[in-house]
Parts: sequence; structure tokens; C-alpha cells
Amino acid sequence: MHDSAIAPNPSHCARLAALHILREREPAAKAAHARALWDAARAAPERIEPGAAFDEPDDLPGRPARPELVEPSSLKRRGMQSEAGRAVLLHALAHIEFNAINLALDAVWRFPSMSIDFYLDWLKVAAEEAHHFTLLSARLAEFGHAYGDFPAHDGLWEMAQRTRADVLARMALVPRTLEARGLDASPPIRKRLAQAGDHASAAILDVILRDEIGHVLIGNRWFRHLCDGEGLDPHTTYERLAAQYHAPKLRGPFNFEARRDAGFDEAELRALAGLDDATQNPPL
Repeated sequence: MHDSAIAPNPSHCARLAALHILREREPAAKAAHARALWDAARAAPERIEPGAAFDEPDDLPGRPARPELVEPSSLKRRGMQSEAGRAVLLHALAHIEFNAINLALDAVWRFPSMSIDFYLDWLKVAAEEAHHFTLLSARLAEFGHAYGDFPAHDGLWEMAQRTRADVLARMALVPRTLEARGLDASPPIRKRLAQAGDHASAAILDVILRDEIGHVLIGNRWFRHLCDGEGLDPHTTYERLAAQYHAPKLRGPFNFEARRDAGFDEAELRALAGLDDATQNPPL
């Protein structure tokens, strides 16, 4: 870990354990600890301690020296017909899942005085993201590579930093914006992998999409719960937060079926359909 080889002790405060795991630099250890913490927390939810508050350390998030983090525009796309191209893709997906572990753990330790169910939800998400990372790492190893072998970007954690003081913004802009983009991207990637004959990698995408629908649903549920608690309209509030925190612009095509399953309402889907039409039929 950042200062010790000893795993965090979930028999103490589970939210403090989440912070320790967030600081873990070694990816496989972070994934294993995240899954263990979820098991421990659901067995003893009284150890979550919602009222506890912690000082933020200056070494967040814990991550290895590699991959090199670069601007997204400098990352080159490669075709999936070659093993080299698929290795780059798998690495990019592993990087997303590694960051997703960090994002879920950060929600657990950072925001006090939420309900027990809030923390259990995000501990479950962390554990499932850890499972995804493990699956992708194992598949990447079959291509002769490891996480860190290719450059990556830091867009997911940058949004976590922007929303670190506002749990409503975090719920609006990480699960239901950034992670929801994965719902749209996953089916075409899976199709291309299958067309290339890489059915093992395609099967991992099936697991990820199934779980990510649940993760976005959790984000939608807590976003709306927080809006209800403050008497806010979720649609106008989302637009305000997206502008305030400079969320990426949404672009189609969209996976409307998955987004509906993930808790987006019909008004939101109609708005996305308008964006999708604009994307597919740009004005002359």
C-alpha cells in the first residue's frame, strides 16, 4: 500500500477502510481489497459509520507509476483486427475500470451523513469494478501485456476532483454522465470484437455492460433522492450542474434500451433522441 503492505482492516470503520484502499497504489491489491471490503461491509453494515469525517490526504488516488497519463487527443485508435490493436483497447478498458474503482471508493469515504444504503451501494460498485478490472487484466495478460503498458488519460478522476465538495454534482456527473457513456460505447465495441473473432474479450464486455447498467441506476437513484430532499427539479438541476462543472457534451449514438434500464426517464431519453438526430443528421 501507500505506506504498508498490510491490508486495511474492515473490522474498523468501513469508510476509513475505503479511503485506505483508495490510496493503494498496486492495482491488483486495490481490486482484491475492494472486493473484500464489500463482503465485510454487507456482513456488518454497522461498521460503515456514516457520521465519521476524515481529512483528505494529499496522495489521492493511489495508482502505479505507469500508465503514463497524457491528453486524450494524443491517444491513437487502433483497429481490432490485430492482436496489438485489441491489446490497446483492453488496456483502455482496464484503465477505465481501475479509475471506476477509485471513483466508487471516493464516494464512500468522502461524503458523510448519507444513509447506510448509499455506502453499501458504492461499496458494491467498487467491488464490481474491481471484478471487471481483474477480468480485463487477465485477458490483457493473454496478449502478453499488463496494465501500464500503454498511455492513458485522466478524465474520469478530473471530474471526481471537480465534484469533490458536492455530492449532488458527483452523482449527476460521474455515474449518470461519464459512466453512462459506457452504456452507449459498449455494444459497438463488443460487436467489433466479435467480428474480429475475439469472443473471449466480447464476453467480458457482456459482463461489464450488465453491471454498468446497475451502477448508472444507482447514480440515478441517489441523484434523484438528493434532488427530492432539496426540492430540486432533476432535469433543470442536471443541466445547471453539467454547465457549472464543465461536463462533456453528450453525443450519439445512444443505447436507449440500456439507459432506460439504468433509470433515465422518458423526458431525458427524448432529449437524447434529439441530440442523436442532430449527430446523425448535422445541419448543412
